[in-house]
Parts: sequence; structure tokens; C-alpha cells
Amino acid sequence: MYRILSLDGGGIRGVLTATLLDRLEAAVPGFLDKVNMFAGTSTGGLLALGLARGLTPRECRALYENYGSEIFLRSRFGALVDVFRAKYRNDRLAARLREQFGDLTLGDLAVKGKHVLISSFDLDNGPDNRQGVRMWKPKFFHNLDPSDSDYTERMVDVALRTSAAPAYFPVYDGHIDGGVAANNPSTCALAQALAAGKDLNEIVLISVGTGLNPRIVEAQNAQWGWLRWARFPVRRVVGELSRSGHDLIIDLLIEGTVDVAHYQCRQLLKTRFHRLNPTLPEPIDLDRVDQINHLRELAEAASLSDVKTGAPTIDFLKNYF
Repeated sequence: MYRILSLDGGGIRGVLTATLLDRLEAAVPGFLDKVNMFAGTSTGGLLALGLARGLTPRECRALYENYGSEIFLRSRFGALVDVFRAKYRNDRLAARLREQFGDLTLGDLAVKGKHVLISSFDLDNGPDNRQGVRMWKPKFFHNLDPSDSDYTERMVDVALRTSAAPAYFPVYDGHIDGGVAANNPSTCALAQALAAGKDLNEIVLISVGTGLNPRIVEAQNAQWGWLRWARFPVRRVVGELSRSGHDLIIDLLIEGTVDVAHYQCRQLLKTRFHRLNPTLPEPIDLDRVDQINHLRELAEAASLSDVKTGAPTIDFLKNYF
């Protein structure tokens, strides 16, 4: 079997993912050691790299618990500055990532037998690209091929590229958050494994989300312009505002495609695919550090099963890991 663990993006909601993984590891000891590929986007990318490095889910969660308020520290000028620059600096996150990863490369992980696939988005493929046309495009960093230039990429740099959420963190090395292309990187990981010569019938994949945000937009026939799409009060239920002035377009980009990969993997892998993504009782935005304890509590109380199939996550792990 070739076993893949895929982790969604979602900012501070990575606390929920890490807590779910901690519970699963306690229920099925050693399952993380049997993972062949850790795939992740944004906060899921940070977790994937940490787990591949050998950190436990609880140690990964400590990044959010100990330094979340530091990482998501806004300018004293608040919303006024947000119009012109990213909400948060990335130097504090970079410092903490350097403490965890040092100068280790993706190739160093491969030497230890751990494959990774981390999504990002390249804003400019440069004048010397093979296609001969400059354009932006998704970028998937991996270490499955020693001859690929990704093999020598530093883990810190890959982590900062995958987590550079537009409007939240600055562009890093010409890359932004992989969530604009694949916030759920499950299908991307599956495709990369197949490209590396793995047999589809031997691949097992478990996908863990950061919690499904219950957002809706009630408009049926709206003629909105860019301002309304960019800043709109999102309703959780009829008549109740979750918060005014919400960044709707960013939410749509980052959250709107997660179930696409779910559908694709389910069709391709059948019973060898499992998705765990509890529905949150209310929307929690990716920078809500005040919700860390709440997220941990939600994860501790969540049912470890796929609500669409009823298949228990623990049974899936016992069967395939």
C-alpha cells in the first residue's frame, strides 16, 4: 500500500486538524509512521511538513497555541492599513518555522522515507520558462523525484509560500497561498503519486479538513460589482449576520473548492478514500486566534466519521494503516 495523508488549508483552524490527528493517533497508535506521503495546503502544508519532519500532532499544534497571537498580530492602525498592505507580517511566522525546520530541505525528508506534496501558486513563471509564455500557475512542491529542483528547496521557504494567503500575508518569493488553486490537495497528491509510478489500486488516501464553515449568500439574482464581492456581510443563517464587511471573494477562493477534490478522490479510490471534516457550528475565519481553545474543544467533541458515508475514520485507519 502507498498511504497518503492530505490536509486542507484554513489558517488558525489548523488547531482543529492537529487535534483530530492527535485523537486518531491515540486511537490507532503508529498510523502516522505508516504514511508515505504528507500532502498539505497553507496551514495544512505547515502541518504536513511538520509531521514529515517527525513532529507529533500535539507538537505541531503548539505552533498555533504558543505563537498564534504573535503570528496574527495586526498593525496598530488596523483596517486603515489593510486597504494598502497585508494584514499581517510574515517575519514572525518565518522565525518560528526556522526554529522547527532549520535549513532542512524537501530532499532531506525523502532520504528519511517521507514524501511530501505542498501546494502553492506561482504569480510569474519567469521569462525563461519552458512554455515560452509568462503566466501565473499552480505550483506543487514535492520530493518524489531527486532530479527535480524541488528536491533542494528549503522547508521553511516552501512553508512560507504555501501559507501566503492573499490580503492576510505578504507574497513570498513570488508565490501565494496554495488555497487559491487547491485548498484540499487530495487529488493533487493522488496525481503526483500516479506520476511517480504508484499503482492506483495500491493507493490509500485519508483527507482531513479544518472544519466546514457554514456560510451562505442569500442573493439569487444579484448584479454585484467588485466592491460588493470583495466586502460583503456573509450570512450564516437567514436573518443572522456572522460579521459585517467580510472578505467574501477570498472565502470563495479558499473554501469553495474543497469538496471538488473530495468528489474526485471518492470516484477514483472508492473505499480506499476517506474524508474527515466536521461541520463547524458557526463560521470561524482563518485568523481568529481568539477561537483556538474553542477549535480544540470542537475537535475533541467531533465524531470521527464521514458524515456522507457513515464510515468510521478509526475503522478506515485500522483497515488500511
